[in-house]
Amino acid sequence: MLLAAFFNLMSGAIDIPMKAILEILTQTFSGKHSWEYIILEYRLPKLMVACVVGMSLSIAGMMMQTLFQNPMAEPYVLGVSSGASLGVATCILGGSLLPVALQNIAASQTAIIVSALIGSVLVMLIVLAISQRLQQAATLLIVGLMFSSFTSAFVNILAYLSTAEELKKFTFWNLGSLGNISWNQLRIMIPVLFLGLLIAFGINKQLNSLLLGETYAKTLGVNIKRTKFLIILSTCILVAVCTAFVGPIAFVGLAIPHITRIVYKTTNHFTLFIGNILIGALILIVCDIICQLPGEQLLLPINAVTSILGAPLVIYLMLKRNR
Repeated sequence: MLLAAFFNLMSGAIDIPMKAILEILTQTFSGKHSWEYIILEYRLPKLMVACVVGMSLSIAGMMMQTLFQNPMAEPYVLGVSSGASLGVATCILGGSLLPVALQNIAASQTAIIVSALIGSVLVMLIVLAISQRLQQAATLLIVGLMFSSFTSAFVNILAYLSTAEELKKFTFWNLGSLGNISWNQLRIMIPVLFLGLLIAFGINKQLNSLLLGETYAKTLGVNIKRTKFLIILSTCILVAVCTAFVGPIAFVGLAIPHITRIVYKTTNHFTLFIGNILIGALILIVCDIICQLPGEQLLLPINAVTSILGAPLVIYLMLKRNR
């Protein structure tokens, strides 16, 4: 992961020597000011975003697959990312309906992040309230899918009424982007994600118990209602923040937990937690490097690369394990 992180800092439209990067990171650099600015203000924040988003979505996916006992479960099944999409669609696609004085504000990156957070937090609160009334986890899965369909309908209406330029901007947001995150935004993003990860780490023992079903977990003294609440709370926090700041990132939350189980050959969540942290960060860093390979003229969308790289990798690992 550390090796991939260093190669990530070297990747980009402008070639910066390895020695210069090391000097910039150790604050002993006395060369081009532009190189220092690129590393410290663009590439380093982007690298940190790739790490924390890869970690967060991988852990969220692991918890969802254990909670629902479903290998196809992913962090977005609860509908939180759909709430973020609705918030962003309202901000971008509905911007033309606002007074002229507010249109520029609605088009800013800060407004998009705030809108995504508001949409995802509202859905999160509703899902948490509903989860306290439902007995079976599978029912919550259906509720999440219904929320996704409900919000998608409103997004489609806004898309139908919007201009071509607004549609293009919303499409770019849906493709995901790890760049353009400032240090001030990172100071908000990272502590909140670590809170979600801390909650997830604290319920590893309960997640191990849930592997054999809720009835077995109850016999071990696990408070099922409280455990479900903490799983959903942690997942919602991780997904809401990641989606708000970088958009919906495909593949990571679904496939990384499977890759981690195959690599570590265990179902123990204490081991899988560390494994998902490392492999999730590693794979998203590698995907970001691949995004920049075409060079200055073209930057590939992160969502396309994660899916193209991830799907064959998971199929290969599963076939190898089966043999």
